[in-house]
Amino acid sequence: MVKLFFFLCGLLLTTLPSVARPPGAAADSLLRELNEALAHKREYDGQRFNRIAVLTADFAAPELSDNARFELGLRIYEEYKAFKYDSAFVYCQKITRLAGQLRDPQKVELAKLKLAFVLLSSGMFKETFDVLDDIQTGRLAPADRHGYYFLRARAYSDLGAFNRDLTFRPAYNRKALAYADTALLFCRPGSYESLSVQEFRAQKTNDLAAGAAVYGQIRRLPRLTLHQLAVSASTTAYLYELAGQPDKAFELLLTSAIADLRSATKETTAIFKVADYCYRRGDLKNAYTFIREAREAAAFYNARQRQLELSQLSSVIEGEKINIIESQRRSLQTFAIIMTALALAVIGFAVVSFRQLRQLRRAGRLISATNGELQARNHELGQLIQGLNEANKIKEEYIGYYFHNNSRYIDKLESLKKRVDALLASKQYGAVQKLADGINSKTERNELLKGFDLVFLRLFPHFIEQFNALFREEDRIRLPEDQLLTTELRIFALIRLGIVDSEQISRMLGYSINTIYTYKTRVKNRSLLPNEEFEARVQAIQAV
Repeated sequence: MVKLFFFLCGLLLTTLPSVARPPGAAADSLLRELNEALAHKREYDGQRFNRIAVLTADFAAPELSDNARFELGLRIYEEYKAFKYDSAFVYCQKITRLAGQLRDPQKVELAKLKLAFVLLSSGMFKETFDVLDDIQTGRLAPADRHGYYFLRARAYSDLGAFNRDLTFRPAYNRKALAYADTALLFCRPGSYESLSVQEFRAQKTNDLAAGAAVYGQIRRLPRLTLHQLAVSASTTAYLYELAGQPDKAFELLLTSAIADLRSATKETTAIFKVADYCYRRGDLKNAYTFIREAREAAAFYNARQRQLELSQLSSVIEGEKINIIESQRRSLQTFAIIMTALALAVIGFAVVSFRQLRQLRRAGRLISATNGELQARNHELGQLIQGLNEANKIKEEYIGYYFHNNSRYIDKLESLKKRVDALLASKQYGAVQKLADGINSKTERNELLKGFDLVFLRLFPHFIEQFNALFREEDRIRLPEDQLLTTELRIFALIRLGIVDSEQISRMLGYSINTIYTYKTRVKNRSLLPNEEFEARVQAIQAV
């Protein structure tokens, strides 16, 4: 039996998931900072929305001149250009119309340049080049000429990266470098514009030393914006990655992603690359969190090429998450099998103990004629009764367990083994039987469900309130003070977590599938919503 116990424990250990490789101290600190920034994302987005609301209200003022309206439209465009493509595109059209009404050639060409930028950001390469080819650079201001040539450099660079074709990419890169050199002619030395072009050149030529030096200069600029920091850190991270220094690249990408979140920038690649790094390091929790944020940002901005890039990695990460959940489910099944085997072993010990007690009683009757032997036997029986009383106290102290995760299960098995060994060593077989009687699968399931309720309500503290909002007042679920979730609430809590298969829900809650269908139908019939919309609304309930 002891060998069987160790075999079953070893089998359980093999089902535990692998541990992710931890990041370095600097990256670990930046990861915490990134998660904190992600928790305040709505606040950062709200600040940008507030700025836009003020500007758009001023833009709509009827007394505003066309010149003032054009300048205000440019400011609104600047707010939108890295935040939301559709709105940026709309304001590009508005300033284009205003420039035409003003008959100002410089403003007309500037409006085209702004339009080309948002088209490139959205991944519309053909349209970008069409607009750029239509711009008359001689009508642009010197500062805007830098923007024109640098935008052309970026367009050829992004096109080469998107095509991934080794035949055409070198030609695209040569054109990108040529336009970058031209852009430098229109920059003030030492300015952010000049340094950003130099960093771009270092990236295209894989010159880590130059890129790192330029990044250091950019960090020392007195009025560096969060968006400028994000772009520079992301560009330098690419160079460190090519140089085989992934830890430094990871830190720079984290810096870039934090700056993007705090500046409410949606047109970004940093958090997507951070998710990729986390996935490769085995940090699936953060990988899933960040890839979901990257996907939401790309969808919000409407960046077509970014959504294509995200789809593959997103599928891989979500598939891995499903594998982990399935592995944990198998671990629970294995644990249940082990506990059943141990319970059978304890029952076997109890049967042996019962037989031995019968033999002791038979021996006591045979030697009852001898007075001295009777007294000795009475003394032994007194000791046995005392031992049984002590065993009852031990049983009350040790029976009661709660499995919350795999490590607690192992602790439980070790504790059970120690008790059984101790009782067998002292031949307290009756205590062994009582120990076996204390194993209650129904209680374990109730504890499991209670644990699920506690964890779920930490994740969805307003679930019951939002769930009840889907019903009339008289049909809402009201819980006793000592109860967390009812069976009905627990079914739809699992549905909110994405477990929609009724057969799977029935296995998890220990009910028949017909019972699950009955509960679901009864709840939906009471709802204010059509039955076919109810589960979708439950799945839309927000977490913390």
